Amino acid sequence: MNDQIRIGISACLMGQKVRYDGQHKHDRYLTDTLGRLVEYVPVCPEQECGLGIPREPMRLVGDPVAPRLVTTRTQIDHTEQMRAWATQRVQELEQEELCGFIFKGASPSSGMERVKVYNAKGIPNKTGVGLFAKAFMDHFPLLPTEEEGRLHDPVLRENFIERVFSLRRWRDTIAGGPRTGRLVAFHTTHKLLILSHSEKHYRDMGRLVADAKGEELPAAFDAYEKLLMDALRLKCTARKHVSVLQHIMGYFKKDLSTDEKQELLEIISQFKQGSLALIVPITLLNHYVRKYNKAYLAEQTYLRPHPIELQLRNHA
Repeated sequence: MNDQIRIGISACLMGQKVRYDGQHKHDRYLTDTLGRLVEYVPVCPEQECGLGIPREPMRLVGDPVAPRLVTTRTQIDHTEQMRAWATQRVQELEQEELCGFIFKGASPSSGMERVKVYNAKGIPNKTGVGLFAKAFMDHFPLLPTEEEGRLHDPVLRENFIERVFSLRRWRDTIAGGPRTGRLVAFHTTHKLLILSHSEKHYRDMGRLVADAKGEELPAAFDAYEKLLMDALRLKCTARKHVSVLQHIMGYFKKDLSTDEKQELLEIISQFKQGSLALIVPITLLNHYVRKYNKAYLAEQTYLRPHPIELQLRNHA
């Protein structure tokens, strides 16, 4: 990749003492593990929009579709102040070339989903979205976004990070402008990764690539990017992985011995049952790719979609 991956992040997750109580919510995984491979762009909506530290806590009230941001004790309404700042801030963030954003969950400014919105009787309903988070996601609808709490789930963590790295690869591909060869090359190396998320998107994207040509190329590139990010947003399942693993195994039907085939089938079966982590069959397949010099498979990002040191495929 040509440039370091840049990800936006709620500043409190970096250990910055910007919360309403003057404290932070430092997430060690984000700073000490993922942070070694990406560059963060910290954002604190409350501080940056002009509210002090410490400050009176706030919450969302009223209509969950268009809630107001109000202080809990004095009932001061900061909605317009936050929205005006957020509108300007997302435009500024265009210059950062972000590949994703990690929000602080449950925050009335930064919560991605299920944020409490209080009705007139003071009863909360977990249907809201933080004001800045909504402005960001509306402005950057294709960017991968997640909350720090959800990233404790290994499946959601891998999904988010895989999308981030895939988007960086896509941007590197299109940096020189839309060319048919670049689109074909990217799709060729990402076929199995896409298939592991969605067979429908795999077919649709294949047709799009086959038909892309001439003056229609810029529009085809835009459509492909949307399909790519939509596909990768869908969760992989054991069943989808098994389908791809068996597909890859087919490339070795003339190479593997009977015992090797049986061993690989058993390992795939144990993964399907939840007894083994995905990294086990992947490691064995990578071994066979090198041993039998399978050039097509060697280029498949499915076998190495993100840095191995993150150990994202090590969970059963």
